[in-house]
Amino acid sequence: MRARLDQLDRAIAGWMHEWGHAAHRYGLGVFFVWMGVLKCLGYKSATSLLAHTVYLGDPARTVVYLGVWEALIGLALLVRPLNRVALLLLAVRLPATALALVLKADVCWVSVPWVPSPEGQYLIKDLILFTAAMVIGGTVRHDHGREARR
Repeated sequence: MRARLDQLDRAIAGWMHEWGHAAHRYGLGVFFVWMGVLKCLGYKSATSLLAHTVYLGDPARTVVYLGVWEALIGLALLVRPLNRVALLLLAVRLPATALALVLKADVCWVSVPWVPSPEGQYLIKDLILFTAAMVIGGTVRHDHGREARR
């Protein structure tokens, strides 16, 4: 029985190893395109908080710029040879996210630093998405079997 469970465990782990990076990259790519397009179409999100933090002019227009930026990140994640571009775009956006958590602490935190507001949760999610993208970045120079061919 133990040998069968071990064999099943190996098969599941092998399947995850083979398909996990591609699923991760495609999932992040689709998510960034989706959220970016929503911003471009005028749907509100916590990105308006970033628009009021980074001061790129009119906040409503800045949200659209950030939406285009996110959609470009997503598209670059979906096209494997452009993954480095996606990581660069994410790295440029990351400081604004972190800065908003500090400069807009009254909006981002119910109680600093343990209880984030919904807006703060959104920005923390962005930081976590960047760390998830780092996993993808770790594959751009290596042949990881089937994933490298996608």
